[in-house]
Amino acid sequence: MEVGVSMSAESFEGVSRDALEAMSVEQRDALPFGVVGFGPDTTVQIYNATEARMSGLDPFTVMGVPFFDAVAQCMNNFMVAQRFEDEPDIDAIIPYVLTLRMRPTKVRLRLLAADGATCRFILIER
Repeated sequence: MEVGVSMSAESFEGVSRDALEAMSVEQRDALPFGVVGFGPDTTVQIYNATEARMSGLDPFTVMGVPFFDAVAQCMNNFMVAQRFEDEPDIDAIIPYVLTLRMRPTKVRLRLLAADGATCRFILIER
C-alpha cells in the first residue's frame, strides 16, 4: 500500500512525519487539516491547499519565507517555535489559539520533528 493512503495514516493524529514528507503535493493538498513544512532555518518548504484556504494566504507568498518571523508570528513563542529548538525529536499535540490576521481561533497543533530530518511540520486542525 502506498504511504499515506489508508484513512488512519491520513488522520491528524495518525499521519507520521515521514509519511508527510513522502506524500505528493496532491496528497498533502487533499488532507482535511493544514500542513506547514519548514527547514531547520524555519523557511517554509511545504504549505498545503487546506492551510492556504483556511489562513487566506497564497502558498506562493509564504514559500521560502521564515515561518515564525514572517508568516506565523503568533507561534513564535515557547509553546511552538522554541520547542523545535529544544526538542530534536517531537510529536506533540497542543491546544492553541491563532491570533494573527484573524479573530482568535481555537485550533489543535501537532508539532512533528525528527533529529537530522530536513523538514519539520506543524499540522493545524481547525
